[in-house]
Amino acid sequence: MPGPQAVVARGASLAAPTGATILDAIDWDVAPGDRWVIVGANGSGKTSLLRLAGAQTRPTSGTVDVLGRRLGRTDLRELRRHIGVASAAVTDQLRSGVTAHDAVVTARHGALEAWWHEYTPDDHARADDLLAAMGCDALRDRTLGTLSQGERQRVVVARALMPEPELLLLDEPAAGLDLPAREALVGRLAALAHDVAAPPMVLVTHHLEEVPPGATHALLLRGGRVVAGGPVEDTLTEPALSEAYGISVHVARREGRWTAWSTG
Repeated sequence: MPGPQAVVARGASLAAPTGATILDAIDWDVAPGDRWVIVGANGSGKTSLLRLAGAQTRPTSGTVDVLGRRLGRTDLRELRRHIGVASAAVTDQLRSGVTAHDAVVTARHGALEAWWHEYTPDDHARADDLLAAMGCDALRDRTLGTLSQGERQRVVVARALMPEPELLLLDEPAAGLDLPAREALVGRLAALAHDVAAPPMVLVTHHLEEVPPGATHALLLRGGRVVAGGPVEDTLTEPALSEAYGISVHVARREGRWTAWSTG
């Protein structure tokens, strides 16, 4: 039997300490097996919505249920143990002298250093398997400080999967990558998206070129509001993307990959 909906937001709003609206009355459902992409311009509320989904904060008004538990009525620290997150913030927390293997295996206990806990042979084997799945098996004993940005990003995705999360959140994992590194990462994310054993996924991006094949749904945001949401083919349309970005946008899709550019 499938588990509960991964995320259910109903009228979820989030305000800044100044009172400014960050998210405005968001309705959103992430079901088991869904692979969502959240797309929008800077300041549209993408990362803030991901923070709600990741139990990093709770809504100012409305409700958000994550893995069947309502934010504001559950221990967020315990809930976060069931959510895998790959983001620049996670990368920044990891010491440059930590090896790729230790960066992954320590996620079993949400730690940053291998000496904080003991790990079983199965833990070490799982970490190596995840590194291999992300194309990083040859990097096992390299320190993070010696890796390229693209290699570090793939290691951090492997780390997010280590604790066998029930929900996987990826916050702009391809940001700042050059073309070869981006394509290597998108290819690995596509394989993950097609893996029926993988948890429901939500990926935030500015660029359609970073949407991996296998994405099932898309949510477009502008100014903290939903412009469109639903199956990816019905949502990543020229009218909806033009409204989300505030410019005239042309969209094309080829071999499962998307691209967009301004038409004027």
